[in-house]
Amino acid sequence: MQNDISPVSHRILFLNTLAFTICFAVWTFNGVMVTYLVNAGVFDWGPVEVGWLLGIPILTGSILRLPLGILTDKYGGKWVFVGILLACAIPMLLLPYASSFIVFALLSFIFGLAGASFAVGIGFTSVWYPKHWQGRALGIFGAGNAGAALTTLFAPTLLNSFTNNGENIENWVYLPQVYAGVLIVMAVIFIIFSVNKKPDTPPRTLKMVMKPLGNVRVWRFGYYYFLVFGCFVAFSQWLVPYFMNVYGTSLVVAGLFASIFSLPSGVIRALGGWMSDKIGARRVMFGVFKWSILLSVLLMIPKMDIFTPGKGVISKVNGEVTEVGNNSIKVNGNEYPYKPKGNIEEKSDDPGGLASIFPIKYNWQEPVVEEGDQVKKKELLAKGTTLISFQANMWIYIVFMCAIGISWGIGKAGVYRFIPDYFPNEVGIVGGMVGVMGGLGGFICPILFGYLLDWTGLWTSSWMLVLLISATCFFWLQKVVQKIIHNKAPEIAEQMEEKNGNS
Repeated sequence: MQNDISPVSHRILFLNTLAFTICFAVWTFNGVMVTYLVNAGVFDWGPVEVGWLLGIPILTGSILRLPLGILTDKYGGKWVFVGILLACAIPMLLLPYASSFIVFALLSFIFGLAGASFAVGIGFTSVWYPKHWQGRALGIFGAGNAGAALTTLFAPTLLNSFTNNGENIENWVYLPQVYAGVLIVMAVIFIIFSVNKKPDTPPRTLKMVMKPLGNVRVWRFGYYYFLVFGCFVAFSQWLVPYFMNVYGTSLVVAGLFASIFSLPSGVIRALGGWMSDKIGARRVMFGVFKWSILLSVLLMIPKMDIFTPGKGVISKVNGEVTEVGNNSIKVNGNEYPYKPKGNIEEKSDDPGGLASIFPIKYNWQEPVVEEGDQVKKKELLAKGTTLISFQANMWIYIVFMCAIGISWGIGKAGVYRFIPDYFPNEVGIVGGMVGVMGGLGGFICPILFGYLLDWTGLWTSSWMLVLLISATCFFWLQKVVQKIIHNKAPEIAEQMEEKNGNS
């Protein structure tokens, strides 16, 4: 059946994937740009403002997916894609003139249109391939998510080059101009080499698009996608300031580490589709949610020093304190040794030691009496303090972070595998709605991250939110499975309940 695929089909797939990759890089542009501007002192924005600026472009790309998908059905994907590329180039060219939060946010809202290219590319790719090839074609196209990694990998290096490693901060303006140039070049390439084509089916209307919202399953799948895609998009940007503030890395290194999260998660979607076909989407999503819960628990433990009262030194007799030395106290000739504080401040100077991996306990005592003091039996001579120090080793953090990204990457395909089973005649419409809800996660989460950081002072509070979302997804899916068993196999359900009751 290969003969029903023309060479033009593969050319369109290549162009769609390349354009989508560029658009995704633009969509997550603020993750690097805003972080750099704040750390360089160009703008005095706090975590709340940063969260809004990371989320605003994601909002645009999410809410415009449906209308642009409808336009793609009606007019074909070529000119809609070209329109997106050129429309996003304009705010990028204007961004160097943004002098306030409001102007920066407005321009971010406009170039966020790049995120809607997903709906255009899906529609424009599918019309060029027969049904038996669409899974592969759309899987290849979806790898354009890796565009987020392109921004975190290369934008910091470009910024350092343009600003001469921070000596000429004002030259940051060249980066959005480079992005604008790439968008314009891609639009020209698309005009020259792509061929327009419309679907054979009647175009969707807004009424048709909104109809599935009355089904709770659409909201459930959307909530799953809110986690696996929305949080992926959010952390693709949020991890850049995270590494700079928590671990003190440079912007370039922070971008590199963020790409370690986003690149595997973006390209592993194909594995998730294969696993969902092989063992079922439900089992895949159960695994994804379990791993998301476990890893978010591990990731939410912050770098911290916990001070608590420790074992003190108590006098065994009544008498006078005759000497308070550097490591002992004497009362009426009785010597009471104590452990001085020493060089506890140097505890974290061994990044390769155990202290950087496991919590380490430190104990010491400090005298609370002076020479000549009269003390009674069982009176405190030296106050004890215990310090439990956890350094949250960066390399272990990166491993956990990469693992949860891979889990979400598999989950992206798992969510979409549900849709043909429950909505065989509305795959495109339901898939579009689910995509919108996932995109909204990418908008809402950075804003919530900013507020949580502002309220708690903990950078790991973002992972606490992920834990809450992951647990909700898991228990919602579990409840659905139990309901299915009750409806289709009530005898098995009763046996399971009796077994649980006797355990």
